[in-house]
Amino acid sequence: MAEHESLEFGKADFVLLDNVSLEEFMANLKLRFEKGRIYTYIGEVVVSVNPYRAMNIYGRDTIEQYKGRELYEQPPHLFAIADAAYKAMKRRNKDTCIVISGESGAGKTEASKYIMQYIAAITNPSQRAEVERVKNMLLKSNCVLEAFGNAKTNRNDNSSRFGKYMDINFDFKGDPIGGHINNYLLEKDPVGKVKGVFKCIFQLVKGAPDAQLRSLHIQRDPTAYTYIKVGGQIKVLYHVQIKRDYYGWQGSRDLWHLGKIKPFDGDVTLIENSKLVSILGDLLSTKDENVEKALLYRTVATGRDVIDKQHTHQEASYGRDALAKAIYERLFCWIVGRINDIIEVKNYDVRVHGKNTVIGVLDIYGFEIFQNNSFEQFCINYCNEKLQQLFIQLVLKQEQEEYQREGIPWKHIDYFNNQIIVDLVEQQHKGIFAVLDEACMNVGKVTDEMLLQALNGKLAKHAHYTSRKLSPTDKNLEFDRDFRIRHYAGDVAYSVVGFIDKNKDTLFQDFKRLLYNSSNPVLKAMWPEGKLSITEVTKRPLTAATLFKNSMISLVENLASKEPYYVRCIKPNEVKSPLLFEHERCKHQVEYLGLLENVRVRRAGFANRQIYPRFLQRYKMISEFTWPNHDLPSDKEAVKRLLQGCGFEHDVAYGKTKVFIRTPRTIFSLEEQRAEMVKRIVLFLQKVWRGTLARMHYRRMRAALIIIRAYRRYKVKSYIREVNQRFKNVRGMKDHGKHVKWPTPPKVLRKFEEALRNIYNRWWAWTLIKDLSPEQLVQIRAKVATLECLKGQRADLGLQRAWEGNYLVSKKDSPGTASSFTLISSDLQRKDKFMRVLFSCNVRKINRFNKAEDRALLITDRHLYKMDPVKQYKPMKSIPLYNVTGVSISPGKDQLVVFHTKDNRDLIVCLQGMVPAGDSRIGELVGTLLISIFLSSIPTFSLLFQCRDVGDEIFKVV
Repeated sequence: MAEHESLEFGKADFVLLDNVSLEEFMANLKLRFEKGRIYTYIGEVVVSVNPYRAMNIYGRDTIEQYKGRELYEQPPHLFAIADAAYKAMKRRNKDTCIVISGESGAGKTEASKYIMQYIAAITNPSQRAEVERVKNMLLKSNCVLEAFGNAKTNRNDNSSRFGKYMDINFDFKGDPIGGHINNYLLEKDPVGKVKGVFKCIFQLVKGAPDAQLRSLHIQRDPTAYTYIKVGGQIKVLYHVQIKRDYYGWQGSRDLWHLGKIKPFDGDVTLIENSKLVSILGDLLSTKDENVEKALLYRTVATGRDVIDKQHTHQEASYGRDALAKAIYERLFCWIVGRINDIIEVKNYDVRVHGKNTVIGVLDIYGFEIFQNNSFEQFCINYCNEKLQQLFIQLVLKQEQEEYQREGIPWKHIDYFNNQIIVDLVEQQHKGIFAVLDEACMNVGKVTDEMLLQALNGKLAKHAHYTSRKLSPTDKNLEFDRDFRIRHYAGDVAYSVVGFIDKNKDTLFQDFKRLLYNSSNPVLKAMWPEGKLSITEVTKRPLTAATLFKNSMISLVENLASKEPYYVRCIKPNEVKSPLLFEHERCKHQVEYLGLLENVRVRRAGFANRQIYPRFLQRYKMISEFTWPNHDLPSDKEAVKRLLQGCGFEHDVAYGKTKVFIRTPRTIFSLEEQRAEMVKRIVLFLQKVWRGTLARMHYRRMRAALIIIRAYRRYKVKSYIREVNQRFKNVRGMKDHGKHVKWPTPPKVLRKFEEALRNIYNRWWAWTLIKDLSPEQLVQIRAKVATLECLKGQRADLGLQRAWEGNYLVSKKDSPGTASSFTLISSDLQRKDKFMRVLFSCNVRKINRFNKAEDRALLITDRHLYKMDPVKQYKPMKSIPLYNVTGVSISPGKDQLVVFHTKDNRDLIVCLQGMVPAGDSRIGELVGTLLISIFLSSIPTFSLLFQCRDVGDEIFKVV
C-alpha cells in the first residue's frame, strides 16, 4: 500500500476502501482532490484527476524519490507507474506498456509527457551522446505531434484529435535507443470547421514572420479564412504559447486558400475569385488550369470513353472540403512517418547488442458522449470497448497467474464481459462495421437513412442495440436518424448522418491525380495512388471503418503481448477550475472507465500482497520475534510468527514468495501498530543519537584538551630546555649571566617566568655577596639603601668607590689635623658612650644670614656633632640622633645637606674637602644614616632581595 500519507488525505488505494461502493469511491476521490492529492491507486492502476493548475510534484527531487522504489513505497504518482514499467522491462527483460485513457480534457496528453520525462530522466546515467540524442528526439516529437494533431475545442484547450501509441526501444542496459509511433483516426473536422481548429493553424498565422506569410499569400488576420470561423466567432488558442510553439512547416498552407474558394451557384458552376486558383496552383506546384478543372469537374470513364462531368454547387463545395481534409490527413501521416524515420532503431544487431526491449505508451481518446455523436465518436467508443475488454482480461489474467505462481487457490470472479458489445460492432457480416461497409459498396445512391434501416434489420434482436423504429416510445431518439448502443460505460445515441461519407473514400480521383502530378516531391510522395490512369481498374480501397477496426485489432494484440500498466484520467469539471469537483460528471467517468469493477476484481481475492522481505522490512518492529532481526529459518516463517502474534492468521494466505492479505482492515491495523512503534523507535533513536552526539562532542573536547595539554607540555618543556640551554654556563660568566636574554615564555608560563627571574636574581645577588667580609657587607648594605632611596634623583651617588666613612682621620682629607680629631673623638666616645663613628667630613656651614663657615661634621651611632676645625675640632653643637627627623639633599652638584630636627633648628651644611675634589659623598652619608639608624635590623636574606632589585648598579659596586 502507498506509504507516507495519513488518512486525512483519504485512502491512497481504492482497494483499501472499507466498503466497495460507488458512494465510498466517489467520496474518497473527492476528498483526495480537495486535499491536493490528484493520484490514487487501484492496485497497480493509477487514477489521475486533472488539477487544472501547476503542481510542484514533477521536479528532479520527486524523480529521485521514485527512482528504483516499489510501487507502494511512495504516495501514488505517475512516476511510480513509469518506474514499475521500466523495472519490469529491465529486470525481467519483458516488454511493457502504459495505457493512458480518459475523456477529452482529463489530462491524458500531460500524463504521457510526464511519463516520457521520467523515463528520460532515469536512463543513460553514463550520458552517452547517441542515447541523449534519441531521448531528445523522443521528447521533442511530442511537441510536433501536438501542433498538428491537437486542437482547441469547446471542452479542452489542447484536445488530442488522434490516438497515439509510441514504442520506446531500450538496449540491454536499459537505455533508449529509438522508437516508433502509430497514430489512429485523426479527426479531420477541426479542418472542416466543426469542433475546433488545429493548433498549427493559429501558430502559423500568429507566429510566422511577415515575410513568410507574404510568400505563402497568408494574411495575419484569421477572420479572413472560412475554416477558422466557427459560428461567426474565432476559436483562439493561448497567444502567449503560439509564437513559442510555432513550427515553420508549410505543408498546411494550401488549406487556407481552399477554404476561401467559393463556387458560384448559377447555371454553370464557377469559382468566384479566380486569383485564389492561381495562388493554389503556385502552392501546390501545379498548373492553374489543372487546379480549376479538378475543383469544377469530375472525370468519369464509361467503357473506353472518358468524359468530364461538371460539378453542381453542392458537389464542388463537398469536393473542396474533402480535399482540404485529405491534404491535412496525408500531411499528418507524413509528419509521423518523418518522425519515425528519425527515431527508429538503426544498425542494431541482436547478436552483438543483445535483445532490445520495449515500453509502449498509449495516449488515446477516452469514451465520448456528446449531444450529437457521429462516426468519430462511434469509432472512439468502439476503441474504448476493445481496451476495456483487454483491461479486464489482462487484470484477471495477471491475478490468476500470480495466484498460480504463489500456489494460492484461484476462485472464479464474475465480471461484465463486454465481448458482446465488441462483437456488435466488429463481427463479420453481422456487425455494424460490416453493415456500414456493405452499404458503401452498393451501387447507386445509398443514404444514411438506408444504412439505419439495414442496421435495424440486422440487429433488431440484439440486447445492446435499439433505435426509434425498434423502440417507438423512446422519444429521445429521432426517426430515421438515431440508434443507441448500450456500452459498458452507459447508453450512447448516435446519429447516422455522415456515416456513409465518412466511411468511404470520398476524395475524387481527379484530386489524387492532381497532387501526384505536382512538381513538389513531398506532395507527390503523399499521393501514390494518383499515378493510376482514369481507365485503369483498381481494387476498391478499404473503408475508414475497416481500417480503424484492423488497427484496433492490431493494437490490442500488441498490448496483449506486453505487461500492461494503466493510467485512468478523470476530468473534474467543465470550467477548468482547480477547486470544483462536479460529482455527477466524475461519477459518470468512473462508471464508463470501469474503475469500480476494477476495484471489485482486485478485492475479489486478496486486497493486498507483498513479498516477504518487503513486508518484514515494513512491519518487523511490531513483533519481538522479528525486531530488529529474526533468527527464524526464513522470512516466510518470520512473517507467519508476526501475523500470528497480531491475531491475523485467519485473514492471510502464504504464497511461495508473497503474503496475501484479504481485507483492508488488517492492513490498517498493521499500519496503526507500525505507526505507534515507529514513534517509540524514533524516540529511542533520537535518544541514542543524542547520546552519540554528546559522546562524540565529549571525545572531541577531550581530544582537544589532550592536544592542548600535550602542546602546553611541549611548549613548557621547550621553554625550560631553552632556559636551561641559555643559563647552564652562567656560573663561569663574568657577569653571572646578566647579559643573557631570556626566551619568550608561553602564555601559560608568564607567572612561572616571573618566579624564575626572581629565583635567578636572588641567586645572582647571592653570588655577589657570598664572599664579602662583614665590613664589606655593611658597606654593601649602605650602598643598596642609598640606591633604593636616591636612584633617579641624583646623577652621581659615589657607588663606584670605596666608602671610608670617617674621612677626618684620613691623612688624605686632613693631613695636619687628623691627630687632633682622633683625640677629640676619643674624648667624646668616653663622654657620650657611642659605639662607633659612622661618618665624618669637613663641611661648609651656612647660617641663617647666608654666611658660610668651615666646620666639621661627625656622626656617630648616637649623636651628630658640629665641630670647629680651626679650634682643634672643638665640638660646637651636639644633636642626638633620635632628635633628627629627616635629611634633605639637593639634586645638584653643590652637595647641600639639611638635617631636620624636632626643635626646627635645622643644620644646613655643604660637604667639601673631597679628595679627589669631584667625588660625591652625599650618597655615602645617606646610605650610612639609613643602614645604621633605620635599617639596622635587616637580615642578610633581605639584602639579597634588595640587591636583586637594584640590578646592574650593585654589580658595578661589588
